[in-house]
Amino acid sequence: MDLEETTISSSRIYDGRVINLRVDRVALPDGRETSREVVEHRGAVVVVAMDQAGHVAMVRQYRYPLGQVTLELPAGTLEPGEDPLTSAQRELREETGLAATAWEALMACYSSPGFCTEKMHFFLARVSGQTAQATDADENIEVVRLPLAEAVRRVEAGEINDAKTALGILAVARRTGVEGLTL
Repeated sequence: MDLEETTISSSRIYDGRVINLRVDRVALPDGRETSREVVEHRGAVVVVAMDQAGHVAMVRQYRYPLGQVTLELPAGTLEPGEDPLTSAQRELREETGLAATAWEALMACYSSPGFCTEKMHFFLARVSGQTAQATDADENIEVVRLPLAEAVRRVEAGEINDAKTALGILAVARRTGVEGLTL
């Protein structure tokens, strides 16, 4: 079965600092036409930074679109042409002030492929020391360290409800064999 859609035309609606928006007119496999709204995103990195005691570094910050404070894994947008590992190392240092010597790529996945091109690259970082936190001018971040098992409990209880954070925590918990994981 042919599922591919063909672009007929594309109209740029918005160019921003983090995202761009376009509306494409497409031909469906059966010949009908429709519109597709596409959020273009450079991609992102997500870091599960764990110390030798099994604590995960997380960040508490206010998220304006939600109108609330969230607890998330350190993450950030790739710079144009930037290697995901380089970006992950930069984001960990900027957001938490932590350094890591051992890095492991966990996975890569799309955040919401129905309308967005954002591909997220997940890394496990083994924390080796502390540096200076260097947040962006518009960021207010509090670093929180939780035992991995507690982070899993909070995901399963719905207390951590950021998708990238839940996915990263559960992936590392499964990989490291955390007790009590109900997956």
